[in-house]
Amino acid sequence: MAQNVPVILARDVGNLGRIGELVSVRPGYARNYLVPNGLALPASPKRVAFFEHQKKVVEHKRRLLRSESEKRAQQISGLTVTVSSKAGESGKLFGSITTRDISKALAAIGQTIHHKDIKLADPIRTVGTFEVDVRLEADVASKVKVIVAPIIEENPQSAPEEIAEAPAAAKPDAAAEDKPAEA
Repeated sequence: MAQNVPVILARDVGNLGRIGELVSVRPGYARNYLVPNGLALPASPKRVAFFEHQKKVVEHKRRLLRSESEKRAQQISGLTVTVSSKAGESGKLFGSITTRDISKALAAIGQTIHHKDIKLADPIRTVGTFEVDVRLEADVASKVKVIVAPIIEENPQSAPEEIAEAPAAAKPDAAAEDKPAEA
């Protein structure tokens, strides 16, 4: 029987290991499946050293990214943004406030955050104050306070008056049409 051969995984392989790990597998599995499909490379001292170096570089980049994300989370955590939308008398919005609306409001105050990084369970549909989760890189999260304010129309009384005048003006014309022609 052939001995197991060491290979370095080039990708995550289910039930075998994660990328960069040194694993021992049967020679036929390595020769016929892992290597031809680009899932693993034959292990050599040079490749093992290269992958160890790559692991250290990736880990260092992750630590830097995490520290930057934590700094940004501290900046964002105290922010309050106001989003205005048309609303009914009961405080229910005509439409909803989504992650894109919050992202635009944050961009207006100088914090560019992609809308996919803002987490809402459901779109906001009422007027009020809400706490919204913002997920940054390296599993760092923060909260932003969102105030949803109703848009106040300048002259809400003018529209009903115009509607009331329109039927009164239409009645004389309708009355003239209903009368039979006297000739």
